[in-house]
Amino acid sequence: MNLGRQELDAPTKLVGFFVGISFLFLAALFVGDTIGPATPATAAASHTGHDEHNEETSIPAGLQATQDGYTLELDRSVVESGSAVPVAFTIRRPDGAALADYDDMHTKELHLIVVRRDLTDFQHVHPMRDASGTWSTALDLTTPGPYRLFADFTPAGGENITLGAELTVPGDYRPQPLSPPNVTSSVDDYTVTLAGAVTAGTNSTVSLTIEQNGREVTDLEPYLGAYGHLVALRADDLAYLHVHPEEGPPGPTVDFTVDAPTAGTYALYLDFQHGGVVHTAEFTIEAQEGQA
Repeated sequence: MNLGRQELDAPTKLVGFFVGISFLFLAALFVGDTIGPATPATAAASHTGHDEHNEETSIPAGLQATQDGYTLELDRSVVESGSAVPVAFTIRRPDGAALADYDDMHTKELHLIVVRRDLTDFQHVHPMRDASGTWSTALDLTTPGPYRLFADFTPAGGENITLGAELTVPGDYRPQPLSPPNVTSSVDDYTVTLAGAVTAGTNSTVSLTIEQNGREVTDLEPYLGAYGHLVALRADDLAYLHVHPEEGPPGPTVDFTVDAPTAGTYALYLDFQHGGVVHTAEFTIEAQEGQA
């Protein structure tokens, strides 16, 4: 009798062991659901803060060749120097096809900004697009060195995008130092004066007043639908800023809203038209730290 009871007790105890383990596991799940997932909640709180941080420090325009599925694809990344070098490129859609539908921005489908890495040789041109979707233009690339090309465009029905790509002109590259901060710029027989401070992380207003031979210019001509266009590039990495002109009279002052993502040095290029000619005034500014 005792032997038979021992033979029955062994499996009985084994079953009881597994039942006990299962009970403890279920109890742990119940307690976890009741108390709540502390670690995931903490992670969620951190993620929310990270998103807010990303919104404040999102990647500025022009630092990527691909954004939101659109890609700037150069026909050639290395070209020989010359005063009228042919350059071609394509904007690829997310599906890889050439983008063919654009919304006009400042009277053009696409604006191409070109500057050498040392922020010299600035050019603002408007290429032509053929039936295949390829854009082409001629650039003044007389000076050797690395150049940055910015394609500023808006896909039809979409958001504005600025893509950037590198173009190299082989030769003896001798980078020039950036000019110190200045509030006046002379171009041809014009003098342009800049007023207003730029603070990082907020919309700042800068005013540019144009004079010709000491007399205020009050008959500026519309250029691309406005009395002036301003491009801002961050000196450290050539980040491209969208700068919007304010509505106003045809001179002598044109106001712009500048949103600098970080403090630091920026190069400004003002295009304005007078007497049927487009002129470009250049400035160097220091954007100040914003309030925390």
